[in-house]
Amino acid sequence: MSTVTPLTDGRNQRRDRNREAVVSALLELYREGNLGPSTDEIAARAGISARSLFRYFDDVDSLVRAAIARQQEHVAPLYALDIPAGAALDERIDRFVTARLRLLQGMGEVGRVARTLAAHQPLILAELARIRHSLRVQLADTFAPELDALSPGDRQATLAAADVIVSWEALDLMHNDQGLPVDQVEAAMRGGLTRLLSAGVAPVPRADADAGADAGARAKAGR
Repeated sequence: MSTVTPLTDGRNQRRDRNREAVVSALLELYREGNLGPSTDEIAARAGISARSLFRYFDDVDSLVRAAIARQQEHVAPLYALDIPAGAALDERIDRFVTARLRLLQGMGEVGRVARTLAAHQPLILAELARIRHSLRVQLADTFAPELDALSPGDRQATLAAADVIVSWEALDLMHNDQGLPVDQVEAAMRGGLTRLLSAGVAPVPRADADAGADAGARAKAGR
């Protein structure tokens, strides 16, 4: 026989609603650029008293972890790619960069908070590592024809460079630090991948490049 009374059920529902309101309030403050809101600010936005905030969370760190988890649920659909099988490199780059930039923008300021807290929050650090790994795998799968044509060492270096080009950190640096509008950031990412992957398909060994330069110099001198 159930021991849950209407009163108990109502209290549980109210607790769940208030907990969700607190998480939503913190995410709203982050998105507005307030990356270190006080408990009073969070409580006021959530419509509860500051004293009652910690009825729903053990401490600020547990609240932040809940907010980051909620954000991950929010952006999860943005991880999907729509790239036809067998598409040419240019089309894959265009579609990939458009989708990746949409995902990175969806992460927004919560991405900055996660990176700030990761240094002293092992759970957040582990989640960041998981996300970065999954994004790197997606990148490697999308451009497998070009990457697999390289030697193991060149493949590793090319993938690492491509991963940086389309990272949250690259968006943050180009948009917020260097002041590029988003369309120019997108163009820079597309151009960077194009040059990197197009060149990587047929790399020129250093010795061959030097020999070619020497031959050109000799031909020029003999004119």
